[in-house]
Amino acid sequence: MDRRSFIKRSVATGAAAAATTFAAPAIAEGRIEWRLITSWPKNFPGLGTTAERLAQKITRMSGGRLTVKLYAADELVPAFGVFDAVQQGAAEAYHSAAYYYGGKHPALNFYTSVPFGMYAPEHMAWWLYGDGEKLQDELYAPFGIKAIPAANTSAQAAGWFAREITGPDDLKGLKFRTAGLNGELWREAGCNVVQLPGREMFQAFQSGMIDAAEWVGPWNDLAFGLHRLAKNYYTPGIGEGQGAVEIGIGRKHWDALPDDLKAVVREAAISEYQANVSEFLTRNASALKALQTEHGVTVRPFPETVNETLARAGETVMRRLREGGDDLLKKVWASYYGFRNDCMTWTRHAEQPYLNARAKGPTFTD
Repeated sequence: MDRRSFIKRSVATGAAAAATTFAAPAIAEGRIEWRLITSWPKNFPGLGTTAERLAQKITRMSGGRLTVKLYAADELVPAFGVFDAVQQGAAEAYHSAAYYYGGKHPALNFYTSVPFGMYAPEHMAWWLYGDGEKLQDELYAPFGIKAIPAANTSAQAAGWFAREITGPDDLKGLKFRTAGLNGELWREAGCNVVQLPGREMFQAFQSGMIDAAEWVGPWNDLAFGLHRLAKNYYTPGIGEGQGAVEIGIGRKHWDALPDDLKAVVREAAISEYQANVSEFLTRNASALKALQTEHGVTVRPFPETVNETLARAGETVMRRLREGGDDLLKKVWASYYGFRNDCMTWTRHAEQPYLNARAKGPTFTD
């Protein structure tokens, strides 16, 4: 879900300017106003809309004692200036994806998505019942931010391919528009990874600059019109089995809240996380049906030989990340994959075989 190239603008300049130009929030008679700045265009399906719902939930659940005003990308700061703006005290909170800021510390990637990582329910379970929150607090402490999971795109698609992928050799030299750790995985598998803004994908496909591209999943991909570029739609997106998004709050603003308002923010974020997972499931299902029945798209799984190649590539990328990281990254890495492996001791005997069995069962369409 690397949408950076779609919404990216100047970060440092925007955040620095914001630090001196934002008006102070209103605080009167025990009422607090927060500015929630986001990385999403206004009304952006799934992510922009969940941020709006979160702002409304906090305001409503607090009885108006904590009023949250939402700002879309570029309304106050650039899309990727939100982390810096909150860190510098120019806004109270942001709504964004942690892996956009992986350059600040590579462990931030684990709080959005990593290759062969957890899926949405596991991610929240790690945060709530594993070491996820404790390690995140430690990781974010130098930045003066308290983060809480607030949305998740769930499983994503691998992307749109001009040609059918029949084996690992088809990946060699394939010009693939993607980025981040997902891009590192595909590069390790033999692809030529191309990073370019989403708005340039159409021309790049038509000119032969790229042979494949990934975006999010059926809901966003259909809205963006990617089915007009290619008809081979591959799943799953093994480099991004989910796309967790967070609300990041300036630590001084978080610490200043009374306990009941902290509980409001926390519970509003957690409930919106689940609502967003449910929304993506619903919208992706209907969008995929439309892609297949109305637009002639063929949904394909990768051959096992390709899956094996991608698995080896993903392992190489993540072990390389760990070897080059500091002690904190190694702690997050071990906790994250350890929790994932513990979950798999059950999911391989529960969800996974159940879904396989259900797929072979009655359809009840009559």
